Amino acid sequence: MILADLAGVAVRRPDRPLFEGLSLTMRAGDRLGVMGRNGSGKSTLLRVIAGEAEPEEGVVRRGRGVRVGFLDQRPALAPGTVLEAVTKAGGARSWEAEAILDRLGMGPLVGADIATLSGGQAKRVALARVLVADVDLLVLDEPTNHLDVDAIAWLEDRLASFAGGLVLVTHDRHVLDRVTTRAIELDRGRGYVHEGGYEAYLAARAERADREATAEAVRRNLARSELAWLRRGAPARTRKPKARIASATAVVEGRAPAPDRPGALDLASARRGSATPRLGDKVLALHEVGHRFGDGPWLFRDLELDLGPGERLAVVGPNGAGKSTLLEVLAGRLAPAEGRLEVGPTVRTGYYDQLGTTLDPVLRVRDAVAGRGDQPSWEQLQLMERFWFDDDAQWATIGTLSGGEQRRLQLLLVLARLPNVLLLDEPTNDLDLDTLRALEDYLEDWPGTVVLVSHDRAHLERTAEDVLVLDGQGHATEPPGGFAGWLDARRQPLPTARPSARSSTQARSSTQARPGSRASPPPPPPPHAPPPAQPHASSPSGPGRPPAAPAPDKGRARTPSTLRRLIAQAERDMADRTVHRDRLAAALAAPGDHSVLARLAGELAAAEAAVAEAEERWLTLSEELGA
Repeated sequence: MILADLAGVAVRRPDRPLFEGLSLTMRAGDRLGVMGRNGSGKSTLLRVIAGEAEPEEGVVRRGRGVRVGFLDQRPALAPGTVLEAVTKAGGARSWEAEAILDRLGMGPLVGADIATLSGGQAKRVALARVLVADVDLLVLDEPTNHLDVDAIAWLEDRLASFAGGLVLVTHDRHVLDRVTTRAIELDRGRGYVHEGGYEAYLAARAERADREATAEAVRRNLARSELAWLRRGAPARTRKPKARIASATAVVEGRAPAPDRPGALDLASARRGSATPRLGDKVLALHEVGHRFGDGPWLFRDLELDLGPGERLAVVGPNGAGKSTLLEVLAGRLAPAEGRLEVGPTVRTGYYDQLGTTLDPVLRVRDAVAGRGDQPSWEQLQLMERFWFDDDAQWATIGTLSGGEQRRLQLLLVLARLPNVLLLDEPTNDLDLDTLRALEDYLEDWPGTVVLVSHDRAHLERTAEDVLVLDGQGHATEPPGGFAGWLDARRQPLPTARPSARSSTQARSSTQARPGSRASPPPPPPPHAPPPAQPHASSPSGPGRPPAAPAPDKGRARTPSTLRRLIAQAERDMADRTVHRDRLAAALAAPGDHSVLARLAGELAAAEAAVAEAEERWLTLSEELGA
């Protein structure tokens, strides 16, 4: 059964086409993911498919009697209570609406007035309104925004079992892989359909880029030969065929397709020319911190947290558990109701908040970067271009930018201040997949400390090492095994995880909770437990070897996140030294002067020792982490 058929549709903006000549057919059972950069027309295409907008050209046909459920990126809700907004529009029974609202974390607010809801809460109500309706085609724009991990997993299952057609825009790569079977990519005004999910889209896009590069190389070679042919002889007396001349001229004057964006997103340019300020031993510490608003319930209480340099901590939990509030406390924007925050003397915090509250919508982009009324410097102009703000975008007011463009500008402003502690609140919301991958690559080697709140599982897997779980009942726990271990633990019953407590920069151990604390002390070790394995002594330094890693203080154990970071550094160091050793071995195998070969032999021996030292260091750290 054909649900929707698009034939030659086009929508344009004053400066460029969003898409032209786009043809697409949706049938029952189709699962289509719409992909492309911010501003490429994804939301516009969804509105056209759903019948909420008309194309400038082309025809949109829908099957007779086909019912469409549409979730807009910024939905509008009728006045009334939450439950009324869902049941009246969706025509669903009250118990069914309440069940879905509960799954989406809105159960306690079914009687709340729509006017009192936040933007994220309104988005969840609109999603529930769409899901309860009896429809043939679901068209969803960023449905996972503002959902917690449990709600996203439930939504995945529901969409996977939906019998009708599905058109989906989302930044969540797990959802794309799980529920989509086709992808349409919007790129420079054209639409490319790929069979398969997110992985197929990446492979097809890379293949297309290779084909374009090959075609441009062929065109350049042909242009050189045609230009040489045109220059032979006097042009005024030439008898060369006019058709051949026109063809040669067209080849010479041809151009490669304009890039979708001027190069890769250069996040490192935000700190180019200046190193990230070095962190001291003390970064951020919370001592018996708790917070609640007014006389309401405690969001968290008796929280002990000691963040060291280079740590990567994810804060997860259900909506309303206090995750954003905790980041506000760490940023110093909010004084906790009890306890205190201790900030290290070398800390420079960059706070990437969820709503971009620091952005003035009437301010131009260039004024936001350079300062109101100031002219941007050459370095600032280069920085804006590297963040994909060209000449026109630099003069635009922030309020006219798309949601993704505003988030990218906010990221530029945060990184340009050269922070050494990053607090990221839902950084994946409204960012396109290219920007999201660039952010993940940047954080992988960034030397500072990161605390992030996110429900994007793929993003957390790449950026987080440790996890702090807020359960919405005032408890805070830090399960072992990082984010992956926490996810595995949720699939099977486990004893209560130990409370979060970090006693120092180089030590993280659970402490006895003070009287009245809501967190339980860790269980004692089992009787006759074997002593922890002792790490091997590091090899002494020698020619060609870097200084051995310092042995840990016998009274203080290094934190798991610190050990994982050191192991990753050791792996990179081992790989670099191995490459250097192999190059020396290859050079030594080639014929050459005896004195040169003797020098290479000495360097190879030192390189072999350096590789052995790196392997020993990796083993020592791995054993310490296992202990």
